Amino acid sequence: MRIREATEADWPTIWPIVEAVVRAGDTYTWPRDLTEVDGRALWNLPSCVVLVAVDEAGAVLGTARFGPNQLGPGAHVANASFMVAPAARGRGVGRALGEAVIRGAARAGYHAMQFNAVVEANRSAVHLWKTLGFEIIGTAPEAFDHPTEGLVGLHIMYRRL
Repeated sequence: MRIREATEADWPTIWPIVEAVVRAGDTYTWPRDLTEVDGRALWNLPSCVVLVAVDEAGAVLGTARFGPNQLGPGAHVANASFMVAPAARGRGVGRALGEAVIRGAARAGYHAMQFNAVVEANRSAVHLWKTLGFEIIGTAPEAFDHPTEGLVGLHIMYRRL
């Protein structure tokens, strides 16, 4: 697997991943009926670096993005988002993207990284982020309406870079 910056030509292979993750409704706070146009605008924010994880044949397995968590005096803290294709889960794609984002954000001069809304019920992601040095610094109780677990918390996770 190789991690590289995404290009415009990657969007047709990124969109099915974004669509599958958002439609599942169990990890992102985005509308489940998100359109491709809106998804592209949300994922490809001008302030973000977008990455893709590709296999040996060049197929996109997952995508991540990082950029400033806030504007102005808060712009020294990065934020990041991750999506892995359903068929590629459990193969280390999330970890590889996480490690690449941490390295990229540190190289870009960010001092820390903060995740604003990690769904408490997304136990594999919470575990992964903890193994990559993030800690839960707060939880908004019942802030996410999970499709099978009902109202669950949204963690804020943080790590210095």
